[in-house]
Amino acid sequence: MIRATLKNLAARKLRLAMSAFAIVLGVAFVAGSYVFTDTIDRTFDDIFGGLSSDVVVRPDLPGDADFFAGFNAGTTTTIPAEVVDDVAELPGVDRADGEIESQSMFVLDSEGELMTTQGAPGVAVNWHDGPAADGSQVLELVDGEVPDGPGEVALDDRTFEDSGYQLGDEVQFVSTGDEPRVSAELVGVVRFGESGSLAGASLSVFDTRTAQELFLGGEDGFSRISVTAAEGSTPEEVRDEVRAALPSGLEALTGAEVDDETASAIEEGLGFFNTFLLVFAAIALFVGIFLILNTFSILVAQRSQEMALYRALGAGRQQVTRSVMLEAAVVGVVGSTLGLLLGLGVAQLLKTVFGAFGLELGGGLVVAPRTIIVSYVVGIVVTMVAAYVPARRASKVPPVAAMRDDVVLPESSRRRSGWLGGALVLLGGGAMAVGLLTSVNDAALLVGVGILGVFIGVALLAPVLAPPLLKVLAGWYPSAFGTVGRLARENALRNPRRTAATSSALMIGMALVTAISIVGASANATVDRALDDGVRAEFVVSNAVGQPFSPAVAQTVSQVDGVDEVVSVRAAPGLVDGDQTYLQAFDPAAYSRAADIEIVEGSDDLGDGGFLIGEDQAESEGLSVGDTVRLTLPGSDEEIELVGVYAQSPLLSGGVIVSQQTLEDGAVPAVDSMLYVVADEGADLTTLHAGLDEATADLPTVTVQDQEEYKQQSRDQVNQLLFLVYALLGLAVLIAVLGIVNTLALSVMERTREVGLLRAVGLSRRQLRRTIRLESIAIAVLGAVLGVALGLLFGVSLQQAIADDGLEVLSIPGGQLVVFVLLAAVIGVLAAVWPARRAAKLDVLRAITTE
Repeated sequence: MIRATLKNLAARKLRLAMSAFAIVLGVAFVAGSYVFTDTIDRTFDDIFGGLSSDVVVRPDLPGDADFFAGFNAGTTTTIPAEVVDDVAELPGVDRADGEIESQSMFVLDSEGELMTTQGAPGVAVNWHDGPAADGSQVLELVDGEVPDGPGEVALDDRTFEDSGYQLGDEVQFVSTGDEPRVSAELVGVVRFGESGSLAGASLSVFDTRTAQELFLGGEDGFSRISVTAAEGSTPEEVRDEVRAALPSGLEALTGAEVDDETASAIEEGLGFFNTFLLVFAAIALFVGIFLILNTFSILVAQRSQEMALYRALGAGRQQVTRSVMLEAAVVGVVGSTLGLLLGLGVAQLLKTVFGAFGLELGGGLVVAPRTIIVSYVVGIVVTMVAAYVPARRASKVPPVAAMRDDVVLPESSRRRSGWLGGALVLLGGGAMAVGLLTSVNDAALLVGVGILGVFIGVALLAPVLAPPLLKVLAGWYPSAFGTVGRLARENALRNPRRTAATSSALMIGMALVTAISIVGASANATVDRALDDGVRAEFVVSNAVGQPFSPAVAQTVSQVDGVDEVVSVRAAPGLVDGDQTYLQAFDPAAYSRAADIEIVEGSDDLGDGGFLIGEDQAESEGLSVGDTVRLTLPGSDEEIELVGVYAQSPLLSGGVIVSQQTLEDGAVPAVDSMLYVVADEGADLTTLHAGLDEATADLPTVTVQDQEEYKQQSRDQVNQLLFLVYALLGLAVLIAVLGIVNTLALSVMERTREVGLLRAVGLSRRQLRRTIRLESIAIAVLGAVLGVALGLLFGVSLQQAIADDGLEVLSIPGGQLVVFVLLAAVIGVLAAVWPARRAAKLDVLRAITTE
């Protein structure tokens, strides 16, 4: 049996290759996701790992707030210079170097354009030549000289190469300090670490005193201390020695502990991205199951007489099943191998795309053993699971029945699938109804589980749904195309299981695209309504690269003629009762004159240490006015009181609002994330816009937008995410197209004798090609109609489930949905090109005599 199985594989290379291709794509996405995220991890390990000194002294973060350390959230707490001297004199210490760091010193190139891109920090440090724990140099001078006085700076080598500057040029900076525009003479070029990679960030190096003036307000202090252990002392011994000598408010950790802490925070931050990619890999594999299931079902049907002969010669049912499963295993191995190789290409493509947006990943791709193991396990398991049903079905065919020309495989499984599909639809629909119509906790999760149940249920019910739908969708074929149309319709109806499995693959892709389109359109509509109804300020000032900006910008803007009031909004990470959250900070009374905030309970007087919260969040957490929570910031850890509850608003998302003084008391740097600008009554807005642009012309990181421009920017952000999702879902649609091609090609092979007879009685090649095209269009449109219908249900349900979380407005993009169905018809035409050409080229006499 094994030898016969392998011969069958060799004889059907094309058919099985098309099945393997579905696995290739799915595994490629799994492998590419792991390789890319491992490459990102390696890049950040190179930046942060191993470059710490033996021991690090820093401000003592409250509690277990590694959240702040891992992402360098920033703190105004400094270490006095005398502490550096005291640490350096300890017996186990060889040297101690004070370090100063800022992540908001952005370099402008020689043309005045910003060097860093969206989200990448502009890192600035003071120069010192202290070694890392492994003895290597953290900063190495590669050209020029070390900055040694005010007005001098060195840049990292990658920024220098891209900037257009030469040594001796005046480098321009934008900072978050009191002086938002800074310049310094370029005197040197440095290399950071061994790889020199900074993942898209820039690095500026100043002498210590200049760095203190720029980032510490002139205070003689440091952000942290790098301690090098004396010969014969271990980092742990030096850490304990230093810890015992430190004043309160400071802590000492080994470099390894700091590296682990940073790596853990980065891994947590990147976890969502990896999950995001793997979700789409799972979708691709799920769609691939339908293609493989369909292919093996057709192959088993075509080989029924062959398998009957095996049974007649003494082969048992288990042997027939194992024969088909062996074929599946071979397909899985081949598909996984090719998928793993293609995954390297996917990862390289992602690396190139992210590099174009500023996230430069140094070194080659990282292929961990885990990636290889997961790729093979996923590919082989998915293939064998998909092949198991047709394998079992083949083993149940009686030998005598299978030897007849009109063999029909058992249909009991079809009935079982129908009952199971109906049960899943009912259960899933019930879960969705409970989540939408009752006030249960985790309603969105319940709706999501219900959607999955309905999804799988409809896929199982597809053989039952396909015939009546096809009679409607292709009912006009005979009147429009005559005999050719009738043949195409009957061919599509001939095997409902095969047609349903093929259309189900496209159904999945279309359902997801439709649901995402509805969620995206609803998000844009919600933003538009929130800005129309909730923002009274005529202009919004924000940062073009997603970083905060200097509070001096607010002072400059407030002095422009025609400005009545400027409302500053700040944001900062914090821990509320131990849970990570991002706080907003502003004066509610001033904010209410610029944007909508309605207090429904308590007051808006934040006073000393009060906070506001959205009504839905207050209800879910059981909070009422007068209750307290523990707020942890980089420099504080204390109870604060709930003084007011505000009505839900998409602008505020129900989050925690504190005063700006609360952030400053918690050692959070005083920087703004947004300004609302309220115009004087009767002011000419065009003139005012020009004045605001002129006032911020020297700050390319800052943008001034009127309400319509701000709405468009918000829409663009949503649309960018949608385009990314569409691109990833395109993988599922591509697999679905291959499924249609595969089904049509195998169907042509299965009907070779029939095609020959039709050609013999006068059907022309052109008519034959049209027949296959019409059949393909019917299958594709069936999948699209089912997909769009399900997508409508899912999209509306998702919007309703998360309406209280900010997605308030339902918007259904009807035009897009019509386009999706039309595209499905185009997909059907394209998918039929190769099978139709193949059928038209069959030799008539040879086709008639085919067994």
